[in-house]
Amino acid sequence: MKRRRFLKAVLAGSTTGLAGCGRPPGRDGRSNTTDASETATTGGTLPNAVGLQTLASGMQTPLDVAFAPDADRRYVAEQTGLIHLHGANGLREKPFLDLRDTVEAGGEKGLLGIALHPNFAENRRLFVRYSAPRRSGAPANFSHTFVLSEFVATEDGGRAKRDSERVVLEISEPQSNHNAGDITFGADGYLYVAVGDGGGGGDQGTGHVSDWYGAVGGGNGQDVTENLLGSILRIDVDTRANGKGYGIPDDNPLVGTDGLDEHYAWGFRNPWRFSFDRGEFFVSDVGQSSYEEVNLVQRGGNYGWNVKEGTHCYEADNCPDGTPGSVRGGEPLVSPIIEYPHSGGSVSGISVIGGYVYRGSALRAMEGAYIFGDLQAGGRLFAATRPDGGGQWPTRVVTVAGDGGRKIEQLFSFGRDAAGELYVLGSGADGDGGLHRIVPAG
Repeated sequence: MKRRRFLKAVLAGSTTGLAGCGRPPGRDGRSNTTDASETATTGGTLPNAVGLQTLASGMQTPLDVAFAPDADRRYVAEQTGLIHLHGANGLREKPFLDLRDTVEAGGEKGLLGIALHPNFAENRRLFVRYSAPRRSGAPANFSHTFVLSEFVATEDGGRAKRDSERVVLEISEPQSNHNAGDITFGADGYLYVAVGDGGGGGDQGTGHVSDWYGAVGGGNGQDVTENLLGSILRIDVDTRANGKGYGIPDDNPLVGTDGLDEHYAWGFRNPWRFSFDRGEFFVSDVGQSSYEEVNLVQRGGNYGWNVKEGTHCYEADNCPDGTPGSVRGGEPLVSPIIEYPHSGGSVSGISVIGGYVYRGSALRAMEGAYIFGDLQAGGRLFAATRPDGGGQWPTRVVTVAGDGGRKIEQLFSFGRDAAGELYVLGSGADGDGGLHRIVPAG
């Protein structure tokens, strides 16, 4: 039964619910230049458990966190449309930015991502990704509008100027789900934007490109000419060209072809959270019926949806080797580095939550491990390590000991600060959402 709806567990107990974003290199000042000598495996035996230090609580579905480069300050985005400022004295009462009058929240819609400009300390520019009502001119049967906007903060970085909004990009969304929402600056200074396939089941139906591959009958994930859905975009927010609110990097893979220039990589269903680490680009993608996956993404890569779900064919008769010839002349489909099922085994779940490679000092044994999780956390995280000979990354469960017995029952997102320490956004059994730092188990 094709019924995969990201966050169904959250929706069962709340009218809102989603996940969030942190601070990969490009936001934390680390280099994105690939260096094989620096992509290290773990510094020792992975711990069986880690602890949580709760920094802020009392929030409703916190989805994203960005770290100020010039102060002890974190900006935490709630799905409802609020961005909070958390500093040395805790969570400030007045919000940093209130977009509740603009954001359409509920289900998988809402305020989904925040990114600080690489020169935020000097120019105070920040970018947010949110859902808004359907715009005039969009098809009447479409759901809502994807909005990417720029704001400017006050000189002290303590408040975003509400009237400074500049809309950078809008996309009409056919269904209410599969909205992705992560935005992150790479070390190249360009903004990377995750866009889901438009919603619904199997990448088919209203608003989905049809007949690209007859056995499947539709697929925005495999289309690069009709719309921007089902892809990772890469844009230049420091320039504007051709009547758009952004420019196009000259080396984007489809520049000069019949594809849309914004595309960086494609073949995604619902890429929920991504991160950079020393030249590598980790993108998790929520599955449809059976499997969740994490990909190492490269420029121009095709990551398979809706021909494949993970490493497995998805309702396609002619892809036993993953390279159906009718996909733009035999374009290869890249397999994930991590895959886990919806049931069976200790590493399983319902919706992958992408994380970060650990580069901190508090948990030396986790150095170089990719730490991620699943919406249905149940007091656990996942840790994947690079295999010596390539191929799938071995993955294991790391138990979360909690803060005073508190455990994360529903996991929404991760963050990483400039020191390489990791943070978790999630809620406990009581539904109270918070921001937590991962620390050694007590």
